[in-house]
Amino acid sequence: MGEKSTIKKKYILGKAREVFAEKGFKNVTMKDIVDACDISRGGLYLYFSGTDELFLAVLADDIAEDDEEAVTAALSGNASAGDMLALFLKEQKKEILRKKNNLIVATYEYFSVNKVSAKDNPLKKQFDTAVKIVEKLIENGVESGEFYCENPLGCARNLMYVVEGLKITSKTVGINEEAIDKELMYVLEGLVPDELNNNSN
Repeated sequence: MGEKSTIKKKYILGKAREVFAEKGFKNVTMKDIVDACDISRGGLYLYFSGTDELFLAVLADDIAEDDEEAVTAALSGNASAGDMLALFLKEQKKEILRKKNNLIVATYEYFSVNKVSAKDNPLKKQFDTAVKIVEKLIENGVESGEFYCENPLGCARNLMYVVEGLKITSKTVGINEEAIDKELMYVLEGLVPDELNNNSN
């Protein structure tokens, strides 16, 4: 794909993302995308065959950028594992609380009607990447004595399941920042060595 085509495709993905964020997945037609992009129908079909393919491309594009930023932020720098984990969770919290340009509703609509194999599922890739990041941060924290954890992978998975649940809750029931902090702290408290218990033995 030439540079001009790549730029055009990126433009379509950006506009499509706005449409999906506003209307969800099931109510979006290719005409909506044509109107948003101000291009011909043929121009759009050169790149995407339908809303399914387009939505998966938007998700994959979104996730690739998020993953790159998250991995870089979480695993670089001289900050402690605890600080890095706090930074990672701050980004997750921003996503949970984000009102504008949020793809959560569209994503759940899409996956409720489409079966996507695990290897082609960008959400599974995003989840697995997040688990890897958290696992690595916990391992680093255990090595430095900041954390105590016998099963970093299990704890990382548990934390990310909590984050996913909070994303759904924010869109269905509604949740405030304080409640999110409370849930995340509940999981994180299990990582902090309990000096009092150690001293009382």
